[in-house]
Amino acid sequence: MNAVENKELLRHAFTEAAKGDGRPFVDLLADDVRWTIIGTTAWSRTYEGKQSVLDDLLRPLSRQLRGRNIIAAERFIAEGDLVVVEGRGRNSTVDGVRYHNQYCWVFRLAGGRVRELTEYADTQLIASALQAP
Repeated sequence: MNAVENKELLRHAFTEAAKGDGRPFVDLLADDVRWTIIGTTAWSRTYEGKQSVLDDLLRPLSRQLRGRNIIAAERFIAEGDLVVVEGRGRNSTVDGVRYHNQYCWVFRLAGGRVRELTEYADTQLIASALQAP
């Protein structure tokens, strides 16, 4: 797939995520995906494989958020097999703490699947709003 096609795959996934439907995004993850969250928070590390992303990142996060995880993408930049997405979360925790994080994700896609993902976010907000996974 080319850069335009990769960008459109992610645009669709983020359009659905803005409505609270994360399934299209999860469906794009390759079985051997590597998702790295930068920083030194309890959440910061590389999650190796789709099952680890689900079990060690997404499920623990969803247990801490009130309602669905709402993420709205604001900008997409694509070149080669890379797509950069800027976005904002509009969430709160089950304890009522506001969790409106800003993100920049760098995706590497191959064969229509996300193979690598590096997440840059407000790590201070992660540390203050979320409990360790």
